[in-house]
Amino acid sequence: MWRTALKTITSRRREGSWRNATRRSYESSASISATWDSSKLSVSIACFSSDVDVSSFGVVMLSGTVEELVGESGCSLEHPAATKFRRHVLDGQWSQVFEALEELKPLLSDPEDNKKMIFLLLEQKYMELLESRQLMDALCCLRNDITPLKYDTARVHKLSSYVMCGTAEELRAVAGWPGVTGRSREILMENLQAFLPASAMLPPKRLLQLLNQAVQRQADQCMFHNMQLEPGIEAYSLLTDHICTNSQFPSECVATLGDHSDEVLHISFSHNGNRLASGSKDTSVIVWDTEDLHDVRKHRVLHGHPFSVAWVTWSPDDKYIIACGEDESSEVYVWTAETGDLKCRISQSVEDSLTTAAWYSDSRRFAVAGIKGQFYQCDIEGHILETWEGIRVQCLASAPHSQSILAADNRMRLRAYNFSLLTDRSIIQEDRSIMSFCVSSDGRMALLNIASQGLHLWDLHDKTLVRQYQGITQGYYTIHSCFGGVNEDFIASGSEDNKVYIWHKRQETPILVLSGHTRTVNAVSWNPTHPSMLASAGDDCYVKIWGPKQNKQSESNGARDGVLI
Repeated sequence: MWRTALKTITSRRREGSWRNATRRSYESSASISATWDSSKLSVSIACFSSDVDVSSFGVVMLSGTVEELVGESGCSLEHPAATKFRRHVLDGQWSQVFEALEELKPLLSDPEDNKKMIFLLLEQKYMELLESRQLMDALCCLRNDITPLKYDTARVHKLSSYVMCGTAEELRAVAGWPGVTGRSREILMENLQAFLPASAMLPPKRLLQLLNQAVQRQADQCMFHNMQLEPGIEAYSLLTDHICTNSQFPSECVATLGDHSDEVLHISFSHNGNRLASGSKDTSVIVWDTEDLHDVRKHRVLHGHPFSVAWVTWSPDDKYIIACGEDESSEVYVWTAETGDLKCRISQSVEDSLTTAAWYSDSRRFAVAGIKGQFYQCDIEGHILETWEGIRVQCLASAPHSQSILAADNRMRLRAYNFSLLTDRSIIQEDRSIMSFCVSSDGRMALLNIASQGLHLWDLHDKTLVRQYQGITQGYYTIHSCFGGVNEDFIASGSEDNKVYIWHKRQETPILVLSGHTRTVNAVSWNPTHPSMLASAGDDCYVKIWGPKQNKQSESNGARDGVLI
């Protein structure tokens, strides 16, 4: 059967009719293209609208192919009445439309659907009569056909107001209706198909949906897929499975930044991906320009902290940076990122321990906390707005689309705290200490670094442990991990064995291990807008930038390539 179809396609192409056929195909919402080389024929088919039935090939001058396919297979894609119904709707043959609808009536799952379909058809008929300025016929349709249905009275009143439109152009503008020549019938047909079972009429754009699903499925199964899918399927071959190499993946050290004079404890990319902040035991925060993967430069150094900087976090609007210290730090510094000016300083008591922070979505408020039991809600002016006593916090994170702050405490729990309502609720209970955690951008998943156990992925909505990742060396030091890549399909983490580990979110074993640091890797951060850029920070005083492999072996600072697992 398919050999016959291909033979017909080839014959038509050789006759020189292919270009005209493709143009007509596009205009009728189906396209078929074929390209030849010396060894193979590549045929790609894409359907773009609802008028796809057994005559789809016929529309592009391949009626013989249609007959061959239907004849040899003994089956058609649609119920004969559905094909007739579609043709009459698209041709505006209203009397025949209602006759065809009667034939389809037994196929409807809900008898009320018949009335809805009649209403939509009569509405289209009425609008077309108004557009052609057949006002008396339009009023008769409204009074004698539409109103007696007693359906959607508000819509009927709206339709009646369109009689006042003086021209067809005014009608289309007021009603927001494209008109007969503007695909209004095609849109109507798509709306009508919602009432018909798929067994009776092929759903709109079904073939395109199936092809896109096939491409998306292959991308989902590709462990190194780190690029957005193209808008259409044309960029992907359907003859072979889609497989990515690590050519668009951060697998090679492209820059080593050595401006810190002591251990680098934490790093964080800005939300727009143009800056990276690094906090160090040397008491400084360095802000780096990261717009160019291969030209990362120091933008500004923030001095003045009386403590080691162990936590840095950007406000959602990227205007401010919070810097927190290690265990004995009682102060929190908020910096203006662009100018390097100190915006405010939080210092309630010298006995406080304020080691972690999280922003609210308005970029005007934030929460700070620490392991001695202090937990404050503050504003950008440095005022403490609310306090929560007795919560010994190891790490904070904001909950997207929520007024809650997530906190990992010394009882191995992850809880949500709402300062406005003074309510809290438990989400996760682990059996070992939660050393750090981060939350996905959609707020659905949380990635926890667990003492002596490594990485755990939790579903915050279902409150279930999804996956436990293998590979990293995790004792009782604080290691920071992150989500990253396109659609946050990947996970990265530092490790006490001096390496950076990368996993695909659905696979528990690492897909890549990056070597280059000489001491513990304390933190990683994946650029949120440049998915091929990853940063890591370690006890060796360095910040490393990782990117795709270049054509020639990188000689930057003697860094070694990532190892594929």
